[in-house]
Order: sequence, then structure tokens, then C-alpha cells
Amino acid sequence: MAVSGPKLSDISGSASVGSAEDFDNFCDPCLTISQHVGSHGFCVECQEYLCRNCFECHKRTKASRNHQLLVKDNVSKHVITSIDSEEYTEKCSVHKKEIIKFFCPTHEALGCNDCIILDHRTCKIDYIPDICADIGDSEEYMDIMKKLNEEMKEAEDVLKKADEMDKEIDNCHAVVIKEILIFRKEINERLDQLQQDIQKDADKKISNDKKIIQKVVDECTSISTEIKNLLSSLQANRNARQNGQLYINIKRAECRIKSDKVKKADEHLAKSDMQCSFERNTDLENILHKHETFGKINLSSSLVVPTKKKIYKETYTLTHRKDIDISTISEHYTCHITGCAVLSSNKLVLADSSCNMLLVVDKQYKAVVEEKRLNSEPWDIASVPRDHISVTSPHERAIYKLSTSGQLSEVKEVLVKGNCMGITYHQDHLYVICNKLKSVLVLDTQGNVQNTISLNNDIFNDPQYIVVSKDSRHIYISDFVRDCVVSITSQGDVEAVYKHKELRGPLGMVLLNDGSLLVCCYNIDTIHHISGDLKQGQTVKDDLSYPWSICYNHYHDEVYIGCLGGQLKVYSIKRTLHKQHNKH
Repeated sequence: MAVSGPKLSDISGSASVGSAEDFDNFCDPCLTISQHVGSHGFCVECQEYLCRNCFECHKRTKASRNHQLLVKDNVSKHVITSIDSEEYTEKCSVHKKEIIKFFCPTHEALGCNDCIILDHRTCKIDYIPDICADIGDSEEYMDIMKKLNEEMKEAEDVLKKADEMDKEIDNCHAVVIKEILIFRKEINERLDQLQQDIQKDADKKISNDKKIIQKVVDECTSISTEIKNLLSSLQANRNARQNGQLYINIKRAECRIKSDKVKKADEHLAKSDMQCSFERNTDLENILHKHETFGKINLSSSLVVPTKKKIYKETYTLTHRKDIDISTISEHYTCHITGCAVLSSNKLVLADSSCNMLLVVDKQYKAVVEEKRLNSEPWDIASVPRDHISVTSPHERAIYKLSTSGQLSEVKEVLVKGNCMGITYHQDHLYVICNKLKSVLVLDTQGNVQNTISLNNDIFNDPQYIVVSKDSRHIYISDFVRDCVVSITSQGDVEAVYKHKELRGPLGMVLLNDGSLLVCCYNIDTIHHISGDLKQGQTVKDDLSYPWSICYNHYHDEVYIGCLGGQLKVYSIKRTLHKQHNKH
């Protein structure tokens, strides 16, 4: 690049004077090495004067062989042309050796001579040398500069906003991570506390059992020592021919033999349940298997003000899958399936009150695989951990505990004061409706009454079935005569009452995963769905035949409905969310 010597602007000034001597200049490339060589010509692209050697070299060099060169004698003649050529020396991107000289307004395209001939032959073309004069003072130049400045300002504003949002995202991320860690710490602390509590229970259980065993060991050791002493005395008396003392000791031995100390020690030993085991909380286990158990990330933007609030309305659909024939008794009897409970993924047990029977049904084989006759009619069934069920018997005023491991076998009978009807199991307790006494009994799994909840309220007339919410805050009771479902607290206070023209003769109920209820409406042959707060409800299945009992299999998302007759109805259940919009 030249560092001295007049440039094209100087040539323009000389041309206006018209003196040829003004063009006697030195070679610019040679001046860079301090050699003053007279110019022979001029390169328009490089804007440099060239001596003869540099002029010839410029023609041969690959980078400059296509430059426009003017000999010394022609510089004055072409000075105006050279000035104009400065404005359009940019090479065409398609035809690399050609210079851009044209603009097509129709296609908004710049091009060289070849471009115009090939692609714009029919277009009205602008010749750049003719229209570029004084372009720097034109409105077009001013307008484009204004628009570019405006767009640049917009870009800078967006850039600034992006930078602010980037910082906000970092801050938000830090807050989210902090909240997650705090929540995790709280969970760990709570789980540690729960673990300590259950370990204390286990320690207490083991300690009590060991005390019982130690007591039995002490008693049996004492008995054994006493017997050994008697044996030794008897032998010594005989050998010494001490007949009088021998007689006395024989009578003592007879009394020892008649004593039931060993039997009582064995009974004490039987009171200790050695089969102590840990049972997982299935509710917690199911929660941990769900996708969003720990929580979820809510997406929002502080830069956007929402105008509408999304509301999701959920509905349930019951789709008929099949019927299972359960008519195993004589046709003179009509099955009344008043209770049902899921035993495993493929088995459930039914209470047939008309035949005084418990029926085990295999869903896979669609048949009854076991029958157990009871002394009196069963009413409702609750699944209890460790392969057990509890069955209410209203006429006997009793609750039967049965083992379901293998054949159904009775384990225990618990007598209660009232005619027990509906029953449900929740968190190591049984909740039982006593219809005539208008009360709810809360029992532990051994049958000991822990609490009695009074239902002496004008709302209740004929309480039948019961379920308890997962958080234990709500106890739901169906009243057959009042045509309602009532929510009460553990103290018996009424929280809410659900009545509806399509809820008539409510009996069996089941609690779904979201806390809502499915209720059998015996009097109008339907299944009614009710929200957990008892504020909304609707019929989800009709055309049934006196639906009485219902249970839910979460393994297969299936609902089983016990109706009047010899068929068990099987339905698949599907939950659907419908998006609604209300003004914010």
C-alpha cells in the first residue's frame, strides 16, 4: 500500500486545472523502499502510480492482472472515468472477474454485465455510474442511514434485554436449586424421623418379646431345678430306706406334676409373635414410582403478563371390558355382592350376602376359584396387609379376620357392640360403620377399639359404606336413605355434604388416586363420580343392574362392580383433562 504520492483525489484537482505536468509523479511501490522513480502509469483499483517495471509486474501478478491500468499519456483523458470507477469496483459474487455496475429494482439484485444478460434481460435496469452521482447527499442515503440506526438501536435494546434475561435465568436457576436442596433436606429430616419412630417401635416390640421369653426361661429353669431336686431327694430317700420321708416327697412330686406352671409358661411364650417383619408403606412406595414425585418445574415469564388463567376440568370414563360369571350356587339364590376387595393383580374376593359366602375370583381365568361359607351373611370386605382381609358380619356383630395365603382361613373373630356394615383399611387402622348405633369404630389390626366417632347428626339416617382420604383428613360416608355422601373429620364434625338428583341410593364407594370418589347408585342403576371436596359430580356409567359394591385395581386401572345377579362387571377407567379458559 502506498504511503506517499498524490492519490485519485489529487488527480481530480489537477484535471480541473488542465496541466499535464501535474501528473509527473513518482512510483508509489518504489517510494516504500525510498527509491524515487518516475511514474509510467496508474492502477485504478490500487490507486497507485507505477513505474515501468512495477507497471509490467502488475500485469503478470495473479492478484492484480485484472486491474484497470492507465498509461501516463492516458491518465488525463480517463481521469473522470477513473474517478467514477472508484464507486463501482466491487467484484461480482457470481462472475468473479466482473465488476458490479448494475442494479435491478424488480428483483432488488446487484449484478455485473453478465448477470444482466443472463438473468435480467427483460428487466428495467439501473446503470450505477449514471445514478450514483451525489448519492451521499440524497434522501435515499439519509433514509437508509436513519433506518439502519433505528434497527441498530432495536438490536442493542434486544441485546440488553437478552443480557438481563440471562442474568434473571441464572438467578432463577440458583433459587430453584436452593429450593430443591431445602426440600430434599426437609424430606431427609422427615424420613430420618419416621425411620427413628419405626425403629423405636421395632425395638419396643423386640424388647417386649425378649422379656416374655426371658420370663419363660426363668420359670422353666426354676421348674427344672425344682424337679431335679425332687428326683435327687426321691432317689436318696429310697436308697436310705427313709420310707416316711420318701412318702412325703412322693406326694410333693405328685403335686408338682399336677401343677400347670409349664403349660402357663408355654402360653406366655405363645403370646410373643416371633414373626416380626417390616411392611413398606405402599402409598409412599407408589408415590416414589411416579414421574413427578419429588416436584415439578413451573414455567413462567416475568416479561409476559398473562391475561387468562388456565383451568383443567377432569373427567373419568368407564369402558366395559367384560363380565365374570360368579353364579356358583343354586339358581334359587340371587347373588348380592355387597362387598369386594382386590387381593392381587389378578385376584379379588367378593362378599355374597345372599348365600353367606366369600368368593375368590381369578380375573385371568374369569371364574370363581374358591368358595368359603360363613355362619352368617358377610357385608363388606377390606384388604389388610400381610395377605389378610377383614369381613364384617352385621347379624353376628362381628368382624372376621381371614388369611388369604393359600385357602381362605379364619384367623380371628372380633365382636363389636353394633351391627357393623361398611369397612375400610387405612394406615394400620380399620374404620367400621355401625349402622344402628350411628357411629364409626376405629380399630387397630388386632381388633382393639381405638376411637368411636359419633354420627348422631340429623344428616345421617342410614350410613352404609365408608372410605378414608389418603391424608386421613376426610372420612367419606354414604347414606342410603338420605341420598347423600358426607365428609366428616376424625372428630365427627361434618365438613361437606354432596346431594344430587342423580345420586340416589348410594352404597359402595371407592377412592381414586386423585382423591375423588366413585359411588354405586343402587336405586337408579348408575355409577356417580364426585370430587374430593364434594363440590362437583356427575354420572359416568348407567344401565347397570342394581350396582352395590365397587373396588379399584391400580395394577391394571380397572374397576370391578358387584351388582344384583350372577355377573361381576369389569371396566377400564381412564382419566382425561379438559382445558378451559377464564379471565384472569
